[in-house]
Amino acid sequence: MGLKSAIKKVNERKKFRWKDRKYKVKTLNLFAKSDPLQGANQAKGIVLSKMQKEAKQPNSAMRKCCKVQLTKNGKQVTAFIPGNLAQKFVDEHDEIMIQRIGGKQGRSKGDIPGVRWEVIKVNDQPLARLVSGKIEKGRR
Repeated sequence: MGLKSAIKKVNERKKFRWKDRKYKVKTLNLFAKSDPLQGANQAKGIVLSKMQKEAKQPNSAMRKCCKVQLTKNGKQVTAFIPGNLAQKFVDEHDEIMIQRIGGKQGRSKGDIPGVRWEVIKVNDQPLARLVSGKIEKGRR
């Protein structure tokens, strides 16, 4: 180790940091570029169809989901409809608001494969209040 070896070590660290995937993704903002919501917390979309997805093992439930086309960029995503009998309040061509479910590292959460979003509002009314019966669904 010489007198100027610290400068060399700092430069090496800068160079080899790009081999680290987490550093590269964070620095180049790759998550927001590949993200359908483009870095936003929530987004509006139109329901294209309702469907059911089978849960992963060992569960055998059919999870209620819907295909949504986002209004901001036209991308299609699959969103989970949370709540008991909540799928009755979501119809085709309804305007809904979706948000992240909150799985680790942006992945899907729980036993629903490939679903990273959940419905929070239907026609500007909170889905949780519709399910609990506090309000009725408004017409568009």
